[in-house]
Amino acid sequence: MPLLEGKKALVFGIDSVAYAPPRELENPFYDTTREGFHTALDISAYSLIAMARRASPLMQARGGGSMLTMTYMASERVMPKYNVMAVAKAALECSVRYLAHELGEHNIRVNAISAGPLNTLAARGVSGLTQIREQMNVVAPLRRNIEQSEVGDAALFLCSPLARAITGEILFVDAGYNIMGFGDTK
Repeated sequence: MPLLEGKKALVFGIDSVAYAPPRELENPFYDTTREGFHTALDISAYSLIAMARRASPLMQARGGGSMLTMTYMASERVMPKYNVMAVAKAALECSVRYLAHELGEHNIRVNAISAGPLNTLAARGVSGLTQIREQMNVVAPLRRNIEQSEVGDAALFLCSPLARAITGEILFVDAGYNIMGFGDTK
């Protein structure tokens, strides 16, 4: 979609698709099947690469653009029952860095947002979501959970000219939860 900046239109693409077969999230991680692993990585990580391959020529023709994807901090920390999705998010974040490196010379930026726990259709497939959301009110420095509009605002920023010097980054939109150790620090 073009984002108007005066008379110049910028092109951006947002990859926000993720999936793992439910059994891969319910069973212990060591029981992950090859098929489930392949499915999770194909849909949740390769989708960004596929988008980049198709969108980059359009962006180059317009003088640049911005690509954005969604990740989760389970790529770096153990979140029980997130299992193979955590591995897929780690692969996705690595892909962000490689794509940012390769597409930067064409003025194409590639970033990710790591959002806190939102009550989305995808998140409802993760066991313990309610407890994680409740923990945000105690552990996150802002002592609250995030709202979907805050993730949208961050996405708008990253796709806009305001973020023209930002690429290869993971922006946490989680009320500061990612900076904390385990539990309440009071």
